[in-house]
Amino acid sequence: MSTRGFNFLDKWMAEHLPDAVTDDPVTDLADQAMRAADKEGISAEEISEEVGSVFEIILEAMQSREGGTTG
Repeated sequence: MSTRGFNFLDKWMAEHLPDAVTDDPVTDLADQAMRAADKEGISAEEISEEVGSVFEIILEAMQSREGGTTG
């Protein structure tokens, strides 16, 4: 992932991830992140080249915020 793609995803997660794990599926957050990136002119490929799965990155970030696993 380019620095621009990484910085975008990092900032987006900081602003959009819930403070606690809720019933909101991580898939919806991943889709929202990719739509927001597209609006900023950042392609899905630009982000996923480095991180692989945006879904997994968001899930890991949410687990980290909670200090453990989601279930």
